[in-house]
Amino acid sequence: MHSQLDQLKKMTIVVADTGDFETISQYQPEDATTNPSLLLKAAQMPSYRDLVGCVLTEVANLALSTNEQIAHAMDLLAVRFGEKILALIPGRVSTEIDARLSFDQRRSIAKARELIAHYESAGINRNRILIKMAATWEGICAARELENEGINCNLTLLFNFSQAASAADAGAFLVSPFVGRILDWHTATNGKSDYTAAEDPGVISVTAIYNYYKQRKYQTVVMGASFRNTSQIIELAGCDRLTISPQLLEGLANNHSPLTRKLDPSATGENTLYELGGESEFRYRLNNDAMATEKLAQGIRSFVADQVKLENWLREF
Repeated sequence: MHSQLDQLKKMTIVVADTGDFETISQYQPEDATTNPSLLLKAAQMPSYRDLVGCVLTEVANLALSTNEQIAHAMDLLAVRFGEKILALIPGRVSTEIDARLSFDQRRSIAKARELIAHYESAGINRNRILIKMAATWEGICAARELENEGINCNLTLLFNFSQAASAADAGAFLVSPFVGRILDWHTATNGKSDYTAAEDPGVISVTAIYNYYKQRKYQTVVMGASFRNTSQIIELAGCDRLTISPQLLEGLANNHSPLTRKLDPSATGENTLYELGGESEFRYRLNNDAMATEKLAQGIRSFVADQVKLENWLREF
């Protein structure tokens, strides 16, 4: 019997949720995702010291202030990691823009264009890059504009159905619903810790989004993210893509039990009734969802904190 990881790869595109090149080489995913937290962890590994040093040397010769050099170095570091990752995988890498721009549509668009320009100057086609942005109203609007000019987007920190529906309506290439963080909130709020995989609120959320997209014939890719255990992954087998941490990739690789497809575009149940609204309706629905409101805010704060930590670490390198 093949491993569960090999079985999963036959029904779902497996994405590595890491910036570590060795892990990516070991598990051979189709795609890879990065974020400020993962870049902070990877950049501080001794094996990547030379890569960081080269980036800082490159920006040191530019006629920029110290703060401008650090900002430029952050962009280049994300792109250099992306370049290395792309040499190991056949698909795409997701590169995240500064989370401090999560509520600034115009600057998000400008930053996305800058990152794509860096990749293209390194000879990498934009069709191998996904620009990651938080699924705020501003992020979704930015994605609509970027998609129209051929820059594909990954809308992340997605916890709420209205975020998912609006993202698909905007034509986003991909959405990343966060399974584990949804479970974290419900566990902390409800005091229930023994959810089965089938009743896991994060799994239920991704399943609902997947079925809705397939019913409406949306091309937007559903990529479950932020898993806490392999049971959540197994329950979402068949999802378009799943981005999985090294620890859980190892767990799947070491398990040879049979894997059953759970999500299927030909078996989505009854049609989901949902009325899309504009900005005010989006904000109201998000505000009315305590879990989504709290986890979105917390996620942005966390990514900003790690972005700042990485910037400060680069200053002292």
